[in-house]
Amino acid sequence: MTPADPTGHGRSAVPADSPGGDPALVPAGVPGRDPAVVPAGAPGRGPAVVLVDLPAGGPAQDVAAVPLLLRHGLGDARDILRVYSPSPTAAFSRRDTLRPGYARAAAAVREGNFLPVIRPQGGSLAAYDRGSVVVDHVHRSGSSLSDPGPRFRHFAEMHAAMLVRLGVPARIGPVPREYCPGEYSLHAAGAKIVGSAQRVTRDGWLFSTVIQVSGAARLRAVLTPAYRELGYDFDPSTVGAAEDTAAAVTVAAVTTAVLAAYGVSGPAVTLPAVLIAGLPG
Repeated sequence: MTPADPTGHGRSAVPADSPGGDPALVPAGVPGRDPAVVPAGAPGRGPAVVLVDLPAGGPAQDVAAVPLLLRHGLGDARDILRVYSPSPTAAFSRRDTLRPGYARAAAAVREGNFLPVIRPQGGSLAAYDRGSVVVDHVHRSGSSLSDPGPRFRHFAEMHAAMLVRLGVPARIGPVPREYCPGEYSLHAAGAKIVGSAQRVTRDGWLFSTVIQVSGAARLRAVLTPAYRELGYDFDPSTVGAAEDTAAAVTVAAVTTAVLAAYGVSGPAVTLPAVLIAGLPG
């Protein structure tokens, strides 16, 4: 059995300043990408991305749904997308759970009214809520264990260009002492506003992105005590949101822009009952 490769939140072996990838702004059109990197539903790239809708649940269902889609698929769809704004969630990685202060960190986020869950992707603790737009992209590609690095770069470029069109001065690159640090974080005015993480398995890959649109103070309040308990180096001032530099931007506007960027044209399909049955109660 081919082992899974959990990859960190914006981390890869490809440096942010390597040739062909200015860590500042990158134009929206990025031609010539490998099919293993570019989503199948991107313009000129074959079948459309299938948008999936999950019946009302919560953070535990949110983190469980995409691994099920990666493992079992959705009919013959190769690319499956879920875009949502969740209830307050504190998503710990499995690496976080090995830290001596994990139990105290989980208690701290609960005190801040965020539900702690353990996500399948790598990285470290990330918090998100109704002010966030979460993009879970499942690509089913059989047994190919492709390099995750170019995917980080591709989606960072795509999301940065999308946010720039909305008036957010998003730039690619890490912010010193940011939460869930990654080479392909997006930042604006010195604060992190977008992070990503992925997981590669024998069935394909899962690429998850969190775009923080509003409510940076809420995240800062819950991440600060949790990171202290986990023992990670963290500066609360690095937590930002798109609205901090573009006051008119909204969750609805970002959601619409995400669907357009991924080439989604049809309505969402409901998660099949057999997969719903596999979700935690």
